[in-house]
Amino acid sequence: MPPPWQPQPSVPRPLPPAVFVADFSSPTQWVAGRTSAFPGGGPVNPGDNKLDHLVEDPAFSRSGVFRAERRPDGNWNAGLLTTEGSAEDFQVRAGDVLDARVQLPTELGAWPAIWTWLDGDQEIDVFEYHPDNPDLLELSNHVRGRGESSHYHRDPSIAPGAWVDLRVELGARSVVWWVNGVRVFADRRGVGSRWHAHLIVNLSVCAGRYHPRPEPGVREMSYRVEHLRVHRR
Repeated sequence: MPPPWQPQPSVPRPLPPAVFVADFSSPTQWVAGRTSAFPGGGPVNPGDNKLDHLVEDPAFSRSGVFRAERRPDGNWNAGLLTTEGSAEDFQVRAGDVLDARVQLPTELGAWPAIWTWLDGDQEIDVFEYHPDNPDLLELSNHVRGRGESSHYHRDPSIAPGAWVDLRVELGARSVVWWVNGVRVFADRRGVGSRWHAHLIVNLSVCAGRYHPRPEPGVREMSYRVEHLRVHRR
């Protein structure tokens, strides 16, 4: 086993040109409320410990504020956007660099994420967050055949309501994560030279198996994605 990863005092290289700049309001870039990562495309995915009921309603995602709202049946209407099935059909590729700026949610049970997906696989988690672990980001490479790798990044700058700058270098031999300008993890596995996948941005709601469900009095929750870009050399 390699030693535990320690943040590295290095400086990120200048970003190459952007080939994708997220416009969450664009129906040609993004599809709302369905994804092949959910059984049957959705709208629910209880097997993954989620209370989500995906909706197409633009108020839940199209402004860049990803929202969830309690339903009478105990699930939550939830916002999700994906490039899968869109007219532009954008996919990230090996060698791309993704950068994003997000504001973390504050409510227990909130589960925001930016990730990739294709054909039941090819998942890279740019980040996942749970407010019950207030100073921790989950960074993971789940690409099948490459050997799963993940890292729990703890830092006082990570907190409910905090703004976080993310940068992920999707290398063929190593995926490298930067958080707030600091290189925090290189997985030494990478994605392989032929890797490609769609983007997903969403706010899920925890069902309680691994992280607490929302508190009874909470009716809604949200997190914000200020920008999301993909750069390619």
